[in-house]
Amino acid sequence: MTQLILFLGAILISWLVFTWLIKVVKTTVSTAVMLAALVMLLQIGFGIDTPMLAEAIVALPQVLGDLAASIFGSGS
Repeated sequence: MTQLILFLGAILISWLVFTWLIKVVKTTVSTAVMLAALVMLLQIGFGIDTPMLAEAIVALPQVLGDLAASIFGSGS
């Protein structure tokens, strides 16, 4: 009887892990496809190449900091 319960528990845990893994893979693939489409749209539609996009991403924290400082003031 104990072996049957152990077997059923192992089957249930395996199924839960498998379904979780499928959801993670599906979400990852969906996100990768959307990112690829966005990068292609930027390249084809607006002429923005990958190095320009990478520089903008790296500069984003500074831009957001400057924006926050201009909105909230710098203590004047």
